[in-house]
Amino acid sequence: VEGEGVGGEVYAKLGRGSGRSDLRFSRWVWFSVGDEGMKYVDEYRDREAVHKAARLLANAIRRPWRIMEVCGGQTHAFVRFGIDALLPSQLTLLHGPGCPVCVTPVELIDLAIALAADPKVILCSFGDMLRVPGSKADLFAAKSLGGDVRVVYSPLDALALAEKHRERTVVFFAVGFETTAPSTAAVVVQARRKGMINFVLLGAHVRVPPALEALLAEPDVTIDGFLGPGHVCAVMGLSEYVPLTHKYRVPLVATGFEPLDLLQGLTRCVEQLEAGQSQVEIQYTRAVRFEGNPAAQRLIAAVFEPVTRVWRGLGAIADGGLGLRSVFRDFDATARFALPKVSEPEPSECQSGLVLQGRCKPTDCAAFGTRCTPEHPLGATMVSSEGACAAYHRYRRAE
Repeated sequence: VEGEGVGGEVYAKLGRGSGRSDLRFSRWVWFSVGDEGMKYVDEYRDREAVHKAARLLANAIRRPWRIMEVCGGQTHAFVRFGIDALLPSQLTLLHGPGCPVCVTPVELIDLAIALAADPKVILCSFGDMLRVPGSKADLFAAKSLGGDVRVVYSPLDALALAEKHRERTVVFFAVGFETTAPSTAAVVVQARRKGMINFVLLGAHVRVPPALEALLAEPDVTIDGFLGPGHVCAVMGLSEYVPLTHKYRVPLVATGFEPLDLLQGLTRCVEQLEAGQSQVEIQYTRAVRFEGNPAAQRLIAAVFEPVTRVWRGLGAIADGGLGLRSVFRDFDATARFALPKVSEPEPSECQSGLVLQGRCKPTDCAAFGTRCTPEHPLGATMVSSEGACAAYHRYRRAE
């Protein structure tokens, strides 16, 4: 990199390669740093700041507390950066069901596999979904048997395939929390506008607040507080969580995903618990507003409505999912195809359901790292990039 910074502006030249098989560039690139650029990564991983935050947390806690981080991205950050090793002994972390791939039920995986076997269908989804086990196989196995299964990075990619292959039906296996629902909704609206009758959804979108209530409603619940999923809160805001915190007297702090975020979120949650408070609070202020993103919320409400959905490991949850409204039912794969609905249990050896409920750690499972690995998973939590078992296998397998 060549150049100098002037008033926050950086001029960088990407020089030519050395003649080896590396990248070669010959043009100038300009970008502006300014007051807000190049922030929100390094300073949230600063070693001194992180250790100072850990000391503040240790000073704030007086009694034992059990706090659940809802998001799988937060789980991976805790384990990857070793933040859990910095926590005071009175604080117990519980890993929650914050991985949409992990909570996609077996029966939906089986439906996707059945669709992929149809030669007139192109089945698309995100990469993690291809390794999630159904009752007998996964989508990679369906692909190896001749099914046209493709990885996409956006529902727009699936719509582009439908435009290119109008003689076939493109099924987008739509997975995700409220975070990804707006993009799916936008593509459905666009498909209708373009008259793309060969584009349909196999819907698996789920909603976080009903799942948290299902956990809190258990008679033996041990959750004292939550670190709220920052990306979901950025879209949906925090209003839906307020009744939960009042009803069950548990604080929820919408938290980011970097080491300093996590420690600050835990500290704020502990301070509320020590003071006998149970409120909704935002640590992740650089991304989350209490009202969320109203435009995204309107788009979700126009295309989807709350429906009862089975969460893997948690069972059927009222209003726990998003289903297409009747005016968009033509884009529902289950309405387009006559597919049998089956309900298959998890493998008895797999403890992923307990992991998703925060009732055990991945390493408590006898199959962890032996009979259950990312290459040969028993459950979804060992597959997904946000799964707790995958995080422990990647960063804590030696233990």
